[in-house]
Amino acid sequence: MVKTLYVGNIPWSTKEDDLEKLFSEFGEVVECRIITERATGRSRGYGFVEVNDDQMEEIMDKTNGVELEGRKLVVNEAKPREQ
Repeated sequence: MVKTLYVGNIPWSTKEDDLEKLFSEFGEVVECRIITERATGRSRGYGFVEVNDDQMEEIMDKTNGVELEGRKLVVNEAKPREQ
């Protein structure tokens, strides 16, 4: 089963490939996406990384607080979307 991690405080210049590379050091990444503004295409500073359920806790523990381009990432389990 796949779980989704919320990743906040992402530097504006970070690309999805950069984020995937970082997270794949700690486990298998199923999908990675950075949320962007529709009008400008600029990063909104957060994103989501999908990982295997059995690796989620370890990946979350090892990446929360990691510094990326001078900013400390905030990583936790994503909350379900409200309808």
